[in-house]
Amino acid sequence: MSTRPQQDQLRDIHEVHSETQLELLPMVSNQDRTGPATNTPLQSRSEGPNRDYASLELKILNSRPQYYPPLNFSLVEDGIYRSGFPMPINYPFLEQLGLKTIIYLGDLGMEKKKSKKDKPKKDSKEKSEKKPKDKHGSTEILDSYKKWVAETTDAKLYHLPMESSQEPFVSAQVQAQESLTAALQLMLDKNNFPMLIHSNKGKHRIGVLVGLMRKLLQGWCMSGIFEEYEKFAMGKSEYDLECIEIWQPELWVDEDSKPDFVRS
Repeated sequence: MSTRPQQDQLRDIHEVHSETQLELLPMVSNQDRTGPATNTPLQSRSEGPNRDYASLELKILNSRPQYYPPLNFSLVEDGIYRSGFPMPINYPFLEQLGLKTIIYLGDLGMEKKKSKKDKPKKDSKEKSEKKPKDKHGSTEILDSYKKWVAETTDAKLYHLPMESSQEPFVSAQVQAQESLTAALQLMLDKNNFPMLIHSNKGKHRIGVLVGLMRKLLQGWCMSGIFEEYEKFAMGKSEYDLECIEIWQPELWVDEDSKPDFVRS
């Protein structure tokens, strides 16, 4: 009666010569798959001095990836990444990037401006005094995200407020232009790399920022910029493309910290 070999004497089946592995395949296929997923020693069907496989173990490998990138994650340029809003499942992946800077262009945590339809009636003064409910838990999500950045990473987080795309150059877009200018200025300093720029979904707002970067910092043609924008946005936004095409913010460049991708 054979005894189970000690754990330190077990060898991985993948360390065996390839021809021997082929001979072991029938035994592997006949293993009981209903039991627990534990390391199981394999017994040889044949006998002989070179046919003792009792010290081999079958390791069940996990085929699922260990890291999950955020929505619409992609490389923009060397040291700059783009994505949607990271969720806790994405944190281990982002920790591998060694980020120094994170730029969030979005409206989480911003107070929504009331439209004419949302104005309270005269007989509902008490209701109007109540704070609006956070239906999607956006404040909690943002606070949890900021806590992760502060406690787990060495990155500096810049939350630059920006609402969804609207008609350019109106009062509602003043804040958006200031945020875009601040983001572009941070991208002009290579000491801030590696950098992640993200919005809520990584589509329109980040598409505008990357489009402005391509035009102002790299000199891309507009057709190439629009094609890249549409690739992530899955459709064109008239206001976004108009903003990219005609807006010219004032930026300054430090030659000592200028990224290599910036045109001279």
